[in-house]
Amino acid sequence: NDGQWIERVPAWTRLAWQDHTTNLFNGVHWDPPADEAYSFVHPRPPKPENLKIYEAHVGMGSCDPKVATYADFARDVLPRIKRLGYNCVQLMAIAEHAHYGCFGYHVTSFFAPSGRQGTPEELKMMIDTAHSMGIIVLMDMVHAHASSNILDGIAQMDGTQHCYMHGGSKGHHAEWDSSIFDYLKYEVLRFLLSNVRWWIEEYGFDGYRFDGITSMLYRSHGIGKGFSGGYNDYFGPDADTDSHIYLMLANDLIHTILPSAISIGEDVSGMPTLCRPVEEGGFGFDYRLAMAIPDMFIKLLKNCSDDHWNVEDIVHTLTNRRWKEKVVAYTESHDQAIVGDKTLAFWLMDAEMYNGMSLINRPSASHQVERGLSLHKMVRLLVLGLGGEAYLNFMGNEFGHPEWVDFPRPENEWSHHHCRRRWDLAEDEHLRYKFFQCFDELMHACEGRFRWLSDEHQYVSLKNEGDKVIAFERGDLLFVINLHPCQSFEGYRIGSRRGGAL
Repeated sequence: NDGQWIERVPAWTRLAWQDHTTNLFNGVHWDPPADEAYSFVHPRPPKPENLKIYEAHVGMGSCDPKVATYADFARDVLPRIKRLGYNCVQLMAIAEHAHYGCFGYHVTSFFAPSGRQGTPEELKMMIDTAHSMGIIVLMDMVHAHASSNILDGIAQMDGTQHCYMHGGSKGHHAEWDSSIFDYLKYEVLRFLLSNVRWWIEEYGFDGYRFDGITSMLYRSHGIGKGFSGGYNDYFGPDADTDSHIYLMLANDLIHTILPSAISIGEDVSGMPTLCRPVEEGGFGFDYRLAMAIPDMFIKLLKNCSDDHWNVEDIVHTLTNRRWKEKVVAYTESHDQAIVGDKTLAFWLMDAEMYNGMSLINRPSASHQVERGLSLHKMVRLLVLGLGGEAYLNFMGNEFGHPEWVDFPRPENEWSHHHCRRRWDLAEDEHLRYKFFQCFDELMHACEGRFRWLSDEHQYVSLKNEGDKVIAFERGDLLFVINLHPCQSFEGYRIGSRRGGAL
C-alpha cells in the first residue's frame, strides 16, 4: 500500500520451520519423493456412539524432559490410550504456533503441522496408527483468533491490519493478545473453510474441537458477561452474526465431506442451538463441552470440606444441559493442569502426592491419601455416569499425575521438567498411582460393556442431602453413590423402574 517490499511466510504454507537464531519461522516447501511420502493403510474407524476422549499434547507425551515426537506418541502413548478404553484422542497444538508455551493457541501457519514434533509424514503415520487401533483422532482447531505475529504470522499479511483481520481495537483480543478474523470477508471464509477441509483430507483427522468459540459468538467476546440462560443473554446487539454464519458453514462443510466426522464446540456461555443441525437453524456441532462441571468440583474442593458438599447442586450441574444437545462431560482438562491451577488429585492430596504414595515406605495410607483415592474415583464415575453423552480426560490425570504443566520459559530456565507425563509412576507396582489408573481402566471397561453414554434413559431417583447419597438410572444400570465422609448404610431403600430387591 505504500510501495514498500515486505517479507512474510506464505499464509498457505504447508510447513514452517523455526530459525532458532531469530526465533522466527520460515516457510518450507515440503514435497517428499514418492517412496518417502506416507500412504495411509488403515480405514477410518466408525463414529463411536459412546465417545470417550483422551485429550493429549504430543510434545508432552514422554517421561523424559524433552519434546516428544509423533513417532514417540504412536509407539508409547497410543497403546496406553487403547488399553485404558478410550476410543478417541484429541490432539492439541497441531497447527504451527508462535512458541511452545502457548499450548498451540497462537497459530502462525494454519496449514502447517508443528515441526517441533516431527515431519508431516510422521504425523500421518501417527494418525494412521491410531486408526489401526480403532481410535478416532480429533484436532484442536483454533479459528477464534490468530497469533499477532507480523513477520511469520498472518496478522498483517499485506502490511495492514485489514487483510485477514479486523483493524484497530476490533481486531485485537485484549485478554489473549491475539488478532481476530473478519469473518465477513470472502477471502477469510475461503481460507478458514479450506483449512477445515485440509486437515481432514490431507492428514486423516476425524473431526475437530473448536477452541474458544465463546469469543466468536459475541462482539464482547463474552468478557465480563454473565450468562443466566435467558435468551436475551444470547440474541441481541452483542451477537456476532458473522461468526455465527462462519461456524454454521464450517460444520456444514465438515459433515458434508466426512459424514462420520465429530465436531465439538468449546463454549462457556450455553448458546442455544449450538448442537442442533444447520438445517434446523443451529450451529451444527455434534457436542459441546460441559465446562461448568470441572469449575464446580474445583470450587467445592477449594472452598468447602466434602461434608458440606450440596448433592442437589452437584446433580443440577451434572444434568443442566439443553434437551437434544449432547455434551462432553469431564472433571478436568488441560485448563486445570497448567501452572497456577491444580488438578483434582492435587486439590485432594496436595503434598501427600509426593510423600504418601509409596506402598513400601507407607504401607498404610494416610487419611488424606485414602480420602483422595476414594473421592477421585467417585467423582470421575459420577461424571461419566451422569454428566453427559461423552467423556473427556486430559493425559495423565487418569492416574492422578502429581505434577502441573509448566512449559519451558525464562522463569524456569527453559526446563522441560514439568512439561512431560510421568507414565512410569502409574506402572510402578510399589506406588499407589496404579490404583487410580486401574479404576479408570475398569470404569471404561464397564461403560464399554453397557454403553450407557449413548442410552437416552437417564433418571435421577434420589439426591438425599442429609445422607449425601445420589442414585440415578442410566441405560440399564442403577448407580448409587454415597458422598458422606463418615456414614455407611445398609438396607437403603432406592426407587427403581425395575423394582424388587437389589
